[in-house]
Amino acid sequence: MPPIVSIVGKSKAGKTTLLEKLIRELRLRGYRVATIKHAPKGMSLDEPDKDSWRHIQAGSEATAVSSPDKMVLIKPLTQEIDLGGLGRFFGEDYDIILTEGFKKGSAPKIEVHRRQVGPPLSGIKKVIAIATDETLDTKTRQFSLEDVKGLADLLEQGFIKPQKERVSLYVNNAPISLGSFPKQIIANIVLALASSLKGVGEVRSLQIFLRKEAKKDREAE
Repeated sequence: MPPIVSIVGKSKAGKTTLLEKLIRELRLRGYRVATIKHAPKGMSLDEPDKDSWRHIQAGSEATAVSSPDKMVLIKPLTQEIDLGGLGRFFGEDYDIILTEGFKKGSAPKIEVHRRQVGPPLSGIKKVIAIATDETLDTKTRQFSLEDVKGLADLLEQGFIKPQKERVSLYVNNAPISLGSFPKQIIANIVLALASSLKGVGEVRSLQIFLRKEAKKDREAE
């Protein structure tokens, strides 16, 4: 999965503004960026009586609205998906996923702070940097709100380049942590298999999906 970094901060601190600048800077450097916006108060994209709403009401577990220039996926949830699960919807074809919000999530975070909105957030874990308009008494690395290049350097060197080549493994929808040796073994075996197939050219990315029917309870048979 692409690395995920969350942009967090209090309301009116400038999270969206900083995120926009980071997206533009990283794109100028040739990277593909995806984003996720957290809406803790909920949202509605499938209005009553719309076709997509009718699909869901009929029992579809997910539906997509597709047009020539965009696609929207609608998937009702019984509980909120964590960032890892959300990231999987994007697939692997991005260099980094930046999120706005998710201050309670497990991803590394850049906090946006402005003096006029009060003190920085408290009790937030994995804050790797603070973009601020004043000097703060903290050991966390600080950047000016205007130092977008410096923040982009941090993302590039700390997250994008180290995961430019990666192997991701999920078992029963849960990500499996892999060390360098199993990553290399998996990559070598899968690449050798794919390369041996007729019509396969240079392999730059590869996806395999395996689904097995659950074993029946023998006592119930």
